[in-house]
Amino acid sequence: MRFSALIVKNLVRRPHRSLLTLCALATAIAAVVALTAIADGFTHSFTAVYEAHSVDLVVSRQGAEDRLSSSVDAQLAERIERIPGVARAAPVLLEMLSIEDAGVYGVPTLGIELDSWLMEDYEIVAAADQNATPRSQSDGAAATEPRPDRIVYLGIHLAQRIGVQAGDTVRIFDDPYTVKGIFRSPSTWENGSMILPLATLQALTDRPGGATYIDVVLHKPISEKELQRIIAAIEALDNRLLALPTEEFVDTDLRMKMARAMAWLTGTIALFIGGLGTLNTMLMSVMERTREIGILRAIGWPRRRVVGMILGESCTLALAAAGLGVVVAWAMLGVLERSPAVQGLIDPYFGLSALVRGFVLAIGIGWIG
Repeated sequence: MRFSALIVKNLVRRPHRSLLTLCALATAIAAVVALTAIADGFTHSFTAVYEAHSVDLVVSRQGAEDRLSSSVDAQLAERIERIPGVARAAPVLLEMLSIEDAGVYGVPTLGIELDSWLMEDYEIVAAADQNATPRSQSDGAAATEPRPDRIVYLGIHLAQRIGVQAGDTVRIFDDPYTVKGIFRSPSTWENGSMILPLATLQALTDRPGGATYIDVVLHKPISEKELQRIIAAIEALDNRLLALPTEEFVDTDLRMKMARAMAWLTGTIALFIGGLGTLNTMLMSVMERTREIGILRAIGWPRRRVVGMILGESCTLALAAAGLGVVVAWAMLGVLERSPAVQGLIDPYFGLSALVRGFVLAIGIGWIG
């Protein structure tokens, strides 16, 4: 009998214990893979917000690790555009608002100048008929053109979630806003958001002339030396400014760090529990097989071969659990992603790193066990 076949046979002849250990460890691996996929998806979706607009630099306030608390002068965008090497710049005000009548709270809201180049990158899938009367108005009401400061664009997932169409009205802070259009973005995060005119959101949040950050697009191609020159020129406009490449801006955001930390913290707890199950199985396996191991030693098996057999059993269980855990995580997140309650809020990203983590952790637990 081959050595590998012996390892498998040893596991099969203890089916109940092996199965319970497999399930416990697979659950732990599934938790780690699922949580890291959600955290990676959140980062990936947030990065897609800037990639959709080909943004190269994001300018925010120095020391504002929480991007929502950053505050810069929106007028700085015009001065940044005049810097050699800068193609265009636009201010963005990011806030969290609610649509109370629909029972939806904490909606990401982007304040953008509606004639800005940023609006060109949204696909308007449904636009309001200017001659139609909003459904929320009473029958017989005269059709009127909505006020320019009382219009809103809804992401496609948000519109589906609250059940409104282009031309309807929604209430924000008890005031009616006409849904000018429904848009689709490459970013799942933006598909669950809404867009207001920059001046309107500034007035609603008491931030006149303010923005959360400024998106900057550079002329291409550009060398690293030229990039650093432009960053220095931007920060020279105001010593409170911080200009970061898009990827670095997202990676250093407080929410991204918290998402990754929470994923690993929860996953570590799950791994600890799964590891204890594996440890218990292998411990009992050795203690119950003292006579068997003694016979193997007596017929000439070296110590390292016996240890190799035990490690082989443990690692085989771990690898099987990793494969099962990845499949379970993928299936669970697929169901969760399609759930109406969270549609558009999470966008799991099964990158190679998440899968490698699952298998590496499983093998590590197998060796430790």
